[in-house]
Amino acid sequence: MNAYISRVLSGLKEKNAHEKEFVQAAEEMLPTLSAVVDNHPEYEKTGLLERFVEPERVIQFRVPWTDDSGTVRVNRAFRVQYNSAIGPYKGGMRFHPSVNLGILKFLGLEQTIKNSLTGLPMGGGKGGADFDPHGKSDGEVMRFCQSLMTEMYRHIGFDTDVPAGDIGVGKREVAYMFGQYKRIAGAFNGVLTGKGLSFGGSVGRTEATGYGLCYFAQEMLKKRGDSLRGKTCVISGSGNVAVYAAEKATQMGAKVIAMSDSQGYIVDESGIDLDQIKSIKEIERARISEYTARGKGVYSAGSSGIWHVPCDIALPCATQNELDLEGAKALVLGKVKLVAEGANMPTTMDATEFLTANGVLFGPGKAANAGGVSVSGLEMTQNAMHLSWTKEEVDTKLQAIMADICKNASVAAKRYAGNEEDYVTGANIAGFLKVAEAMMAQGAV
Repeated sequence: MNAYISRVLSGLKEKNAHEKEFVQAAEEMLPTLSAVVDNHPEYEKTGLLERFVEPERVIQFRVPWTDDSGTVRVNRAFRVQYNSAIGPYKGGMRFHPSVNLGILKFLGLEQTIKNSLTGLPMGGGKGGADFDPHGKSDGEVMRFCQSLMTEMYRHIGFDTDVPAGDIGVGKREVAYMFGQYKRIAGAFNGVLTGKGLSFGGSVGRTEATGYGLCYFAQEMLKKRGDSLRGKTCVISGSGNVAVYAAEKATQMGAKVIAMSDSQGYIVDESGIDLDQIKSIKEIERARISEYTARGKGVYSAGSSGIWHVPCDIALPCATQNELDLEGAKALVLGKVKLVAEGANMPTTMDATEFLTANGVLFGPGKAANAGGVSVSGLEMTQNAMHLSWTKEEVDTKLQAIMADICKNASVAAKRYAGNEEDYVTGANIAGFLKVAEAMMAQGAV
């Protein structure tokens, strides 16, 4: 490891020891940049890495709201404005009890590289609150979102910071936040993405992360003269990303045989009935175990068991660190050919190393799941131009973006690591170089 990187990483770990996810993300990313930093001694002279690993701004605030019984509740919320070197901060808002500053800093760091890889002018940011929308009425969710935006509106803007959805934040939550922003700011603009189609949203945004994941996987396979057609797929999760990854994988000729939620997983060797999954998760908001109650598949408790299902393609689309070394060993034993991350950092470092050491193609989340933010960027463009593109136009642009990300990561990997299939190193370097160049050009501030 480059000595400068080692020193910066040591300081980061000492300063942020309690933020394990942020430390993990930095430990996984920074060492892969060694070859680049070796060639750019000016980075050390200007303290570029010290600036890169420190968010430009962190905003923390309380969110008081009233539940349906009239009781006042209080949650904690954050907005991490990580890096604006190449454009306004861009990244989702997450509503989940696990949300804390360390998780959001890790997500902001990943988002900075991911947004750079898209080729669109977007910086990196992330935010969220330890609020759980599950089990809450529409009125409670609305009051929470309105209270949150009453504070957050002063820190965001179309040319400053453009939030979006994430775990626990879908079209309903985005709409409530946008409505409150519009009332307070007196402006109708693209300050949030993931909006409804009736008020500035983009067609294809709901499907974008899952679709983009499959487009990226297809590009990786194409370089080996292969494709998704005829492959069996295991997809963890059953939320937005997993559902639309399953949809696109099926359209591309693969057979999805397993999906999961936080309680367990289902296996259907005849192929998952996606209409049933959509009904269970998007309409009924029930557990995936309901799938077997309709006479389909087999359910097992414990979501980690899904990696023991033999498959050609594995797409972790649930949450961070869901695929560990044990899961990776099970996948290799099941003769997996490709693993691509639909979630943010769902694979532990030792699992990633084991997979790649065993010849498995590995698509890191900052590249493979960039489809969502890509279409968010396209939504920003449409809002700025006061027009809407067709689904075909958006999907064509998405496919081109994902193909470019794969190509650029492969080129960087070959140049700096001598291995065109080292997409982890390649994605980190390709994304970092653009941000670093912008930071150097703008001066050490």
